[in-house]
Amino acid sequence: MGARQNHLVIFVRAPRIGAVKRRLAKDIGAYAAWRFYRFATAALLRRAGDPRWRCWLAVTPDGFASGPRFWGTRFWGGRYSGFGQGQGDLGRRMAAPVRDLPPGPVVIIGSDIPDLRREHIADAFAALSAADFVFGPAADGGYWLIGCKRRSMHEDLRRTLFRGVRWSTRHALEDTLANVPPHRSVAFLETLHDIDTGEDFAAWRKRRPK
Repeated sequence: MGARQNHLVIFVRAPRIGAVKRRLAKDIGAYAAWRFYRFATAALLRRAGDPRWRCWLAVTPDGFASGPRFWGTRFWGGRYSGFGQGQGDLGRRMAAPVRDLPPGPVVIIGSDIPDLRREHIADAFAALSAADFVFGPAADGGYWLIGCKRRSMHEDLRRTLFRGVRWSTRHALEDTLANVPPHRSVAFLETLHDIDTGEDFAAWRKRRPK
């Protein structure tokens, strides 16, 4: 068995106009939503790299996972390794790195939470030193981070952790927690905001440092 290390997985979508932040695009337009997504993703990639964890980009569509077309060589092949997310709903795609990455705790985040900081990631891995799971709740009922220790996760839990979750609804965190067995310990980080609507976007711009 190889040495255990921390793994940070960032789920990213190839930033093509009309293919990212579709809910947001309905309110602010496809081009503005695309600009926000590119900005938020690039900013996160700059601040998320850290020698305390190995960084991975889980890319969709899979065909964009083979090189640095969108994010540049300073991220690709050095600080980050890439792989395709694969097929299926979000739960099936998140289950893959939980199942397949080398030994060690795994933390999964999205790429479009502009309030997410490196300290949040460090706090998540610190929480996994004691807890089996860690969640970063989102204000809309979902979550911006999930992490698991994996060492004590049986194969059946790896298959069922995301089963039946109502993604993109206020029930996503509740449904995922319902799949965690009662004897497993869970830690929580602070609540952050998704940017999914024009209202979310306007609120973020107001609190964004000038």
